[in-house]
Amino acid sequence: MAKIYATGRRKASIAKVWLAPGTGSITINGLSLDAWLGGLEAKKLRVKQPLALTKQDTSVDIVATTLGGGFGGQADALRHGISRALVKFNPELKAILKPEGMMTRDSRVVERKKPGKRKARRSRQFSKR
Repeated sequence: MAKIYATGRRKASIAKVWLAPGTGSITINGLSLDAWLGGLEAKKLRVKQPLALTKQDTSVDIVATTLGGGFGGQADALRHGISRALVKFNPELKAILKPEGMMTRDSRVVERKKPGKRKARRSRQFSKR
């Protein structure tokens, strides 16, 4: 079977994911998952979550490239991309992933700074006298 491509997004991050039948290896930007995320165990679990839910963690190989944002956004974009690739691989898996919120793009982004404000909503301190 040929490789399956899917894209995942979160904040300013984009993850391009290629999924193929295999042994369960995950390669991101040319590095293994452990080398890419180092000691960030919670983020590693978030990346592997769609594979664990669908019990595909030892039957598919994943090669991905990520760009933009930080490790948190990239990990969530990767999670979204893996979920979309798994559904293309086997449409029956959508019934497992959709109730867990894996198929929905998390559209929350940083709010822009407004004129006359210190931050997006934070105003200057009010002086009564």
